[in-house]
Amino acid sequence: MNTICLGRFGLSRCSGFRLGMAALTIFSLAVVAHAQNPQKPAFQYQLGDIRVSIPSADEPRVKAFGSESLKAAAMYLETGAVSWVRERSCVNCHTTGPYMTEFTAWSRQFGKPSEEVRTNFVNAVPKEVEAVKETDKNGHKFYPGAFFSVWRSAGLAEWDRHNTGKLSEATDRSLRDMFERQSENGAFVSHGEVEIPHITTDFELSLQAARAITAAPEWLAGLKGEALLARVEKLKQWLRTAPPKNDFDRVLKLQLAHYLPELVPQSDRDAALTLLASKQHADGGWSTRDMSPVDDWHFEMSATVLNLIKNLPDADKPESDAYMTSLAIVLMRQNNVPVADARIQQGLAWLKREQRESGRWWMHSLYRGNYHYITYIATVEAMKALDLCGELDTISLEKK
Repeated sequence: MNTICLGRFGLSRCSGFRLGMAALTIFSLAVVAHAQNPQKPAFQYQLGDIRVSIPSADEPRVKAFGSESLKAAAMYLETGAVSWVRERSCVNCHTTGPYMTEFTAWSRQFGKPSEEVRTNFVNAVPKEVEAVKETDKNGHKFYPGAFFSVWRSAGLAEWDRHNTGKLSEATDRSLRDMFERQSENGAFVSHGEVEIPHITTDFELSLQAARAITAAPEWLAGLKGEALLARVEKLKQWLRTAPPKNDFDRVLKLQLAHYLPELVPQSDRDAALTLLASKQHADGGWSTRDMSPVDDWHFEMSATVLNLIKNLPDADKPESDAYMTSLAIVLMRQNNVPVADARIQQGLAWLKREQRESGRWWMHSLYRGNYHYITYIATVEAMKALDLCGELDTISLEKK
C-alpha cells in the first residue's frame, strides 16, 4: 500500500501503513467527529491515508507543550498545505498563503518547505504581465485578483528570502503583475466577501503587498522603470497617510513599521503599542473580535457572516483567541519589545496552555463556520510568535 508519511517533517511516499502519533491523533479525531455528526464535513484536509479532522473547541489540549507538540503543529501545517495543492490547487489566504509566507522561515527546525506548494504558486503567475482593467461592483471599484496576486507574491518573495537568498524570475514577474492590480490611490483594494483576518480592510491587503516588495531579495534596490517606481511610491504614500478603518488597522501600523520603518513615526508606534496593550485580557490573551465592530471589518458584510459572529456564544464579551494572541506577540517582538516583557510572557503562557493534541491552535471561523480554516492561520501565527520568542530553538538544537 502506498501511504503518505512524514519523514523529518517533509512529505514523502513510503510503503506500509506508518503514521506518526500526531497523524494518528488527527485521523482518530476526524473519525469520531464524523460519526457523531455525519452532516458536517468529515475532514479539513486529506492527504493519502492522513485525514485531518475538522477543528473543534472540544479537542483536548496538549498534555505537555514542547518540541513534540511543536513538531505536531509543523506536521499539521505541511499536511494542510500539500493537501490543498493536490485537491484544489488555488492560491489562498488561509492555507497555502500563510504556509509560504511563514513556514518557509523554519527550514532549520522542520526541513525545507514543500517544493510542490511553491510550484503551485509559480504556476499561478501569469506568463506575461499585462494591463488589468478596473471593475465596478455595486459602486465599489477594484482590480480583479488583487488579493490573489498579493498573497501569491508575498509567498514567493518569502520563499526566495529564506530558501535561496536570490530573487527568482517568477517572483519578479508576480510582483509586476501585482502592481497592475493597484488602485489609482496607491492601495490594493480588498473586494469580495470578508474572510477575517486576511481578507478585511484595504490597509491589511496593502500591508501584505508592502511585505512582498520588502521580502523579495534586492527587488526594491534593483527596481528600474519610472512607471513601476511611481507605483511603489504611491503604495508607500497611501500606507503612510491612509486613515485607519478600525483598531485592527491601528495596531497593524506596527507591522508596517517593521517592513517600512520610514513610513511610521515613533509617536504612531507608541500609540499602537498602547492600544494593543489595552486589549489584552486578564487570561493573557487577545481577541480578534475586539479589534473592530462586527459590521466594520469590510466595506460590505454579508448577512451570513454578520449572523455567525453575532450568534457566537461569547458574542457580547469575546474570549481570547489564538490568532490575535499570536499576532499581538508578533507585533510587539517586531517592534523590539523584549521577550521578558510581562505582556509577552502572559501571551506565551496562554498559547502554551491552548495548543491542542493535534498540534493545532483551535479558533472558530469568522467567515463560514464550517471548515474553520482560521485554525490553520492561527496555528501558523502561533508558531511565528513562538519562533520570535526563541521557543523553536530547542528543535534547531535537536537537529544538530
